[in-house]
Amino acid sequence: MSKRWLISVFAVVVFCLSSGNPVLHGPVKVLGQDIEQKITVLSPIGMPPEIQLKPMAPRLDTLEGKTVYLVNDGYLGTDILLGEMRAWFQANMPGVDTVYKVKGGGGFAAEDPALWAEIKEKADAVVMGMGH
Repeated sequence: MSKRWLISVFAVVVFCLSSGNPVLHGPVKVLGQDIEQKITVLSPIGMPPEIQLKPMAPRLDTLEGKTVYLVNDGYLGTDILLGEMRAWFQANMPGVDTVYKVKGGGGFAAEDPALWAEIKEKADAVVMGMGH
């Protein structure tokens, strides 16, 4: 062990013994009576709300004749991936219409109400490119 480590441990022990920590010093006198000190500790984890499960969206029987939106949230390289997906659809499933869109608002968590409204109106399916 290094000297520095031993000195650090010694300093912590001395501090704890001299700081008036109720855990180390036991009962205390209040109005002439010995009273055991207690410490109440709250959990930093808290109580998370109950999770409400939602079912997945129903699957389409086929993509033939459907419109698939390919949505980029702006993550680096997502445009390349979605471009490759679009090229694959054009080469292998020409009956599927693909629409490439970039989500506005600046990133994953930001909302883009205009895009969501367009997707609800025109899309049959969505592929959301969200990075890793």
